[in-house]
Amino acid sequence: MRAPVLCLAAVGAFLAGHPAGAATAFVPPEGCQVDYTVQLRGCRVENHYRCAADPAGERRISIADQTGEFFISRIDDETRWIGSAAPQDGTFTALDLAGSADNASFTTLLATGRDDYDFVTHALGGETRRYIGHDRLTGESVTVSGQTLERTEFSMRIEDEAGNLLATRSGRQLISRGLRVFFGDAESFESADGTRSDDISTPVSFAFPGQDGFSAAKPIFDCDMMMSLMSPNPHHPTL
Repeated sequence: MRAPVLCLAAVGAFLAGHPAGAATAFVPPEGCQVDYTVQLRGCRVENHYRCAADPAGERRISIADQTGEFFISRIDDETRWIGSAAPQDGTFTALDLAGSADNASFTTLLATGRDDYDFVTHALGGETRRYIGHDRLTGESVTVSGQTLERTEFSMRIEDEAGNLLATRSGRQLISRGLRVFFGDAESFESADGTRSDDISTPVSFAFPGQDGFSAAKPIFDCDMMMSLMSPNPHHPTL
């Protein structure tokens, strides 16, 4: 069974109330409350929040870079990717829960050390993607701002509706058992034509209500480096 057809009204509801631009403080939509803020490597900041109108167990995550919020995702307590949106261009994608062969399960990962998944998403406009892969606990852990994070390894294959390979992703991530969420670490992305890119988005600090940095809208780590890569530099012509 396929998910219901997405409409512009769904996009509007998902994005309603989200701040635009590079504000100094993140303000969640009306009826929502920020739980905590995470500063990441790669000049990104995440604000994790809950909304009273959402189903029980669902959370939202706003991700911003130095130019402002660029991605919003909605997950549930099993860390399933319920939906995502890109405010800057209106892109909206939703999980097809019923049409997926094996939805992701955080509970299975914690209980067995490995979770295999095979799920399908639909984007506004009809584009369908299938994600096949696994997460595996490595037994390693790190502590960031008092939060114990366990490292995982993952490998993922992304296909179109006809089963053609679009891309692969692989690398490491970090999980929090208490918060029931994944965070980035280091990963590689390779498209079907062989184009490859690497990314590091490891958490550097957490801020909870009453702590410095809580509800921050601007990233603070690696931003000088990112600006150097984006701007012409006469001393480093290869950048």
